[in-house]
Amino acid sequence: MTEQEWVERARKGDETAFEALVTAHEKRIYNLCRRLVGNPEDAAELTQEAFLNAWRGLARFQGESAFGTWLYRLASNACIDFLRKEKRRQGLSMTVSLEDEEERQVELPDERYTPEGELERTEARRAVAEGLERLTPEHRQVLVMREINGLSYAEICAVLGLEEGTVKSRIARARNALRKVLTEQGNFFSERSSR
Repeated sequence: MTEQEWVERARKGDETAFEALVTAHEKRIYNLCRRLVGNPEDAAELTQEAFLNAWRGLARFQGESAFGTWLYRLASNACIDFLRKEKRRQGLSMTVSLEDEEERQVELPDERYTPEGELERTEARRAVAEGLERLTPEHRQVLVMREINGLSYAEICAVLGLEEGTVKSRIARARNALRKVLTEQGNFFSERSSR
């Protein structure tokens, strides 16, 4: 059965069909939420919220984009709303865990890496994660989509409902903001000449 057929059945109230859609997309949506909010518990809740919003909004889903793209938008919006509320509530305090990357490295060890190199890579990942925390939710959102999740500009446009020029400029501003944060923290050298 195709995804579109599952969607049509779910729109008619078939919970089994919706469960199939959840199973097909839950890992990707959770990973997006985890990257955006940093905390695994919050990411799990936001993943559930995205699927609940999808279930409630299936009647409004027009099928102009893929179901996965629509779901990605719902999850992304839930995360942005969460981050805005958190920022107002406590100045955006988040925990960042790098367990996913470390688990992947254990599963796929590369003998070429030295312990020193691995430490440098771990520190770089941590610095970038901390830098991402200091960005606005909108900047973090587009960087995670583009640089971490590897979405194309067209996919980001579809998820966010923005024009390609807007997405490109937002990504450029987000990269500059992250570069500035990392430079201030001493984790990134500025592009000034050494003359």
